[in-house]
Amino acid sequence: MNFHLKYIDDFRKVLSDYKPIGEAIDTLSSIELVILLGVSGAGRNTIINHLVATGRYHFIISDTTRPPKIRDGELEKDGVQYYFRTEDEILSDLREGKFLEAEIIHNQQVSGISIRELERARQSGKIPINEVDIAGTANILKSKPDTKMFFVVPPSYEEWMRRLTAREVMTQEELHNRMDTAIRVLETGLFGHHFYFVLNDAPNEAAMIIDGQVTSGVVDDGHDDIAREVARQLLIDARRSHPGTH
Repeated sequence: MNFHLKYIDDFRKVLSDYKPIGEAIDTLSSIELVILLGVSGAGRNTIINHLVATGRYHFIISDTTRPPKIRDGELEKDGVQYYFRTEDEILSDLREGKFLEAEIIHNQQVSGISIRELERARQSGKIPINEVDIAGTANILKSKPDTKMFFVVPPSYEEWMRRLTAREVMTQEELHNRMDTAIRVLETGLFGHHFYFVLNDAPNEAAMIIDGQVTSGVVDDGHDDIAREVARQLLIDARRSHPGTH
């Protein structure tokens, strides 16, 4: 599915020095926040589903400018996977500081976490959790440095490509955009020090690793080392298989 941003220059301008209003900062100070980063196809949403099923987590629904897609044979629903909104609506809210974070994804859509959704998460009494892309993590850390950040890694390049292409039909242009983004995400994640890397070979086991850290403070440095090494190999394979990206 091809879709393009009509106001991409306006979004770039407002996001270049974006800051949320004080209401968002106040809400953030009263909640714990868990964020998953990773390449498209890493399996972040599957892990989140496992965590939400424990009853301890609240899935934060992001806003997006893109239309609903067919995922796993079903059309996405408004208010379930995303809030599907117009460019004008999201651009207006960004200008008023009504998002925690937002970013341009794959040069074709804008997605972000709204303040109204943060307040809804706070009222649930559960641990808010969501997946964002690389620019979003930087913006979140500016407003809430104690956010728990996890970088989810597929177990191999072959499995990564299988997951990426199995869940939806993509044009070559969209695949190119996603791989370009993936290379940038892997480079930034491996260079940064804010993320604990989680290998997603089995989503239920990955969810247990994340839950252990969040609820009990159990940290397995050996798992992080292994997952980082897999991420380094994914980066090598992505550059080799998709020359000209990034």
